[in-house]
Amino acid sequence: MSREEELRLNLAEVRARIDKACEAARRDPAEVTLLAVTKTFPASDVRLLHGLGLRDFAENKDQEARAKVADLGDLDANWRMVGRLQRNKARSVLTWADRIDSVDSTRLVDALVAAAAKDGVHRDVLIQVSIDGDTARGGCPVPDLPDLAARIGRSSELRLRGVMAVAPLGRYPGEAFALLKGAVTRLRDDHPDATVISAGMSGDLEDAIAWGSTCVRVGTALLGSRGLTSP
Repeated sequence: MSREEELRLNLAEVRARIDKACEAARRDPAEVTLLAVTKTFPASDVRLLHGLGLRDFAENKDQEARAKVADLGDLDANWRMVGRLQRNKARSVLTWADRIDSVDSTRLVDALVAAAAKDGVHRDVLIQVSIDGDTARGGCPVPDLPDLAARIGRSSELRLRGVMAVAPLGRYPGEAFALLKGAVTRLRDDHPDATVISAGMSGDLEDAIAWGSTCVRVGTALLGSRGLTSP
């Protein structure tokens, strides 16, 4: 089986899961974006997925992403940064990411604002939420969400579009995503444009969709478990 056919079959299976989950939740599948997490996989896989109709791709390391995006500059693709971002990489990530989904501190916001202002660019961002409050894996604790959102809102360079979260280890995903939905509902009172809920991955996308996810981040189910660093 060719790599293209493998990806075609995987994509069909993932889309079928999304459709089934949306049907169970009485939602329109068009409300849910499939974000292909292509970290550690070669640019050739992205090109194949693009040929199969995908347009939204995510990376988690700036250096790998910059090389990959440059190699695929002829594609009409949307690129997201979903990994933890160091402040000293703020300016670099702005050169390739259309949206930064892992904003989790005011210090990072300040770095992004300064870099964006210097280069005269604007970017959409998501706040990465730590549902259980354990920030070791990244994320803003739920109680701190309003303050961080307000800081983003005061800038003209960044536009808050919503939140991203990962279900905590050892916790039922449905319970975690229910807590996330509650936090987002409160956030939208002051930030009505924060409509994106990026939640759910290969193993728990059904639970996430049931609780309102508008974007599922899928890597393993789509690309497999053996990634090769792209050149």
